[in-house]
Amino acid sequence: MAFRKFLPLFDRVLVERLIADTVTKGGILLPEKSQGKVLQATVVAIGPGAVNPKGDLQSVSVKVGEKVLLPEYGGTKVVLDDKDYFLFRDGDILGKYAE
Repeated sequence: MAFRKFLPLFDRVLVERLIADTVTKGGILLPEKSQGKVLQATVVAIGPGAVNPKGDLQSVSVKVGEKVLLPEYGGTKVVLDDKDYFLFRDGDILGKYAE
């Protein structure tokens, strides 16, 4: 609930990455180094949007609660109540998953 106290500005999107699988389907424990980097996340907060060159407010393309695909690198780590979140620009998000 700490992310409710943090409001992203402009076209920023605050996401919580999904947790990597630590066990294979066969039940084998994976060491931390062999776990892949998780590129999926859940949107937890969004900014109001950015102003385009015409002066109009362009809203963010994702909504709170949606699952998104992130780039492998980038984003700013934000720690709120000992939990890691990441802040991305709306344009940096690669896509969203259909429900």
